[in-house]
Amino acid sequence: MELESSKDEGDEELAPALPSDLKHIPLQFERMSKDRAVKKSEEFYDLLNKRRTVRHFSKEPVPKEIIYNIIKTAGTAPSGAHTEPWTFAVVSSPEIKRQIRQIIEDEEEINYKKRMGKVWTTDLKPLRTNWVKEYLTDAPYLILVFKQMYSFKEDGTKKLHYYNEQSVSLSCGILLAAIHCAGLVSLTSTPLNCGPALRSLLGRPASEKLTLLLPVGYPAEECLVPDLHRKPLEDIMVEF
Repeated sequence: MELESSKDEGDEELAPALPSDLKHIPLQFERMSKDRAVKKSEEFYDLLNKRRTVRHFSKEPVPKEIIYNIIKTAGTAPSGAHTEPWTFAVVSSPEIKRQIRQIIEDEEEINYKKRMGKVWTTDLKPLRTNWVKEYLTDAPYLILVFKQMYSFKEDGTKKLHYYNEQSVSLSCGILLAAIHCAGLVSLTSTPLNCGPALRSLLGRPASEKLTLLLPVGYPAEECLVPDLHRKPLEDIMVEF
């Protein structure tokens, strides 16, 4: 992907967002044997292949330290010019979760009845989804991921966040893996037409946009998930 030139008059006087004399250090890298690398790649695939989207959550508490650790893990993702353009809003307050659920259910009812159309809602029927979202108040935590389109430097000038969409998407993928590796479950939701209201509720600035909402916790007892199967390798990879 190429970035179009954005050269403006006076660019030669601009200072980079990162320090001009940024220190570079030796990479800490432990090379594995071929056999160990193959084994670890197989083990990681087996672990992540058990990850499922869950809509029925237990109200059992989750240690906050686990949530902190998975957020820190998501924060290890690469980002354009190391801008780290993500904010993870972690909600455990029952009252705020209730308000979030109200905002989303109000919009989702309109979405299902008017905006989404017959094709979309028909495709969703086998998954047994509707505008009622019990998981938003059942799950002990909600993680709302906001992408930062820009921020401000200490001197008040705007700091551009290059490739913020791609950077936050990478971080969300790592977040999902971290949640699963910690023995928790989640659901990836993108509340349609709810972003501005949720941003306002949580007091986030206009420079941020809601990307993803994930309830996080343990599955409810006798939790059911659709009997779905993932595409085989030959259907998702091409070699040259």
